[in-house]
Amino acid sequence: MEITVDFPGGSRVDAHFNSFTVNTDQPREDGGDGTAPAPFDFFLASLAACAGYYVLEFCKARDIDTKRIRLKQSIERNETTHRVEKITMEIQLPEEFPQKYASAVIRAARQCSVKKHMENPPVFDIKTTTAVKD
Repeated sequence: MEITVDFPGGSRVDAHFNSFTVNTDQPREDGGDGTAPAPFDFFLASLAACAGYYVLEFCKARDIDTKRIRLKQSIERNETTHRVEKITMEIQLPEEFPQKYASAVIRAARQCSVKKHMENPPVFDIKTTTAVKD
């Protein structure tokens, strides 16, 4: 997959891939206009959504209704570095959820590929090139 980024103004940064555009901005307190989530917010949301996808697929395979299942994610930051030190995901199951699957649904959420990439991060190669003039 190739992602192209452009800079439409202010603190906005847009990422384009396939037929999608992901619009980002910075919060007002960080110099942006707050018109879209910040890139790091999308990263955090991708973790929760990815884990949620695995929960969804687990339930679909067992014909378990997911309408009342919720996944809540919270973070804890280091007060000095402001970096995330802990991410907690809580899968809220309704009373009618089959208890025999409670541990298995946690294992399903742990299969999230975004989380797995954090556990074994890729190598980053960042370089410059000269753009071709139109």
